[in-house]
Amino acid sequence: MTATAVLVIPDEIIAALSKKSQACIERLRKHKPDLTNECVWRLFLIDRTVWPASGWLGWSPKTVSCFPPLYRHANLYNQPSVNRLAAVLVLLYERAGGLRVLLTTRSKELRSHPGQTALPGGKADEGDAGLVETALREANEEVALPLRSPHVHTLCTLEPFVSQRRLLVTPVIALLDDVSVLEELRAAPREVARIFDHPLEALLEPELARREELAALGGEDWPYETELHNTTDVPWLGGMYRMHRFRTTASPVKGFTADILLATAAIAYAREPVFQRWGEGQLRTFAEVLPAVEAVAALSQPSPPDGHYAPTMTVKA
Repeated sequence: MTATAVLVIPDEIIAALSKKSQACIERLRKHKPDLTNECVWRLFLIDRTVWPASGWLGWSPKTVSCFPPLYRHANLYNQPSVNRLAAVLVLLYERAGGLRVLLTTRSKELRSHPGQTALPGGKADEGDAGLVETALREANEEVALPLRSPHVHTLCTLEPFVSQRRLLVTPVIALLDDVSVLEELRAAPREVARIFDHPLEALLEPELARREELAALGGEDWPYETELHNTTDVPWLGGMYRMHRFRTTASPVKGFTADILLATAAIAYAREPVFQRWGEGQLRTFAEVLPAVEAVAALSQPSPPDGHYAPTMTVKA
């Protein structure tokens, strides 16, 4: 996979946002992955497009190009194959002065996670120029988001998440500057049952979701007694994985999708949630999770519901 050019967001697009949203977008644009651990480097060496060149810790492209041969020499070039790579699109846009995120409800005809909330995305194809392209291609296939749209601006990527099928899933964070594009979205038959959105900040502060026309309490989409948010702690890998569920206007945000959005929101708003995000002893970083998952893969150890762990993201103002 080859690198692609870094997208530049025109100043007038940022200026059109509320002050709060501007601050969030700038934090996301400045977000840099942790390139100091072996696991992250292994993915980085496959596809440098997962992190824009401007985010490589300030190193020049010439300096960065030196790392692959150094890692080969150190016998650390044991990369995951392309067929284990995937990407999801976290598409943000502003309404009423607040950032919202595009979500889908998976079709009940699907064999994997039917009826659950998801971010547009899927596995990488050999022909993809990188994981950013993977996320955008999948969004086009699932919800008809136009490819190469001048209104979609890549902000950053997060460290990968490890799925229960051992896929390395990279979240691609992007800004949509024209909400009229949403009117043209169409759900792919047999893949997507519904397209909806949710306020990003409500992942950190569930009370904010009260402004929404939420799914019926106790109904099919929210069959719980708690009003807005609940958790379940599940033993796994020597710790407790905490699965979050958030009430929305449609199917709940939970598991893998909740983990990604919690990480995104924590970076954007420079703070942690008002609730306890982690279970006791929960593995948090990609560098912790990937070796642990690899170590137990042959043992067929059960995965937690939705089987995902979120990497820790350093929150900076």
